[in-house]
Amino acid sequence: MVVLWVMSAIGLLAVAPLVIFLASRVIEPARECARYADDILVHGLGITAALESVPALLDTQSAVGDIDTNAGEYVAALRRLVATGSPGAAS
Repeated sequence: MVVLWVMSAIGLLAVAPLVIFLASRVIEPARECARYADDILVHGLGITAALESVPALLDTQSAVGDIDTNAGEYVAALRRLVATGSPGAAS
């Protein structure tokens, strides 16, 4: 019976602190990973907010196509005016 009490005391005084020490070495990196995950979430939401206007780029792209067509017609008209001389200009 005394041996049981001695072994229990050794377990309580030696093994328990060792288990607590080893557990703390595992738990701290896990908490650090949680902090990194929270940081990733915050910055991910910031990126999402910055990219909200990306769908408007499709409208911009089609508008550029229209402007390009109209600008080509405008330049062609200017070349015709320059080649023939402007109407009403003193010669």
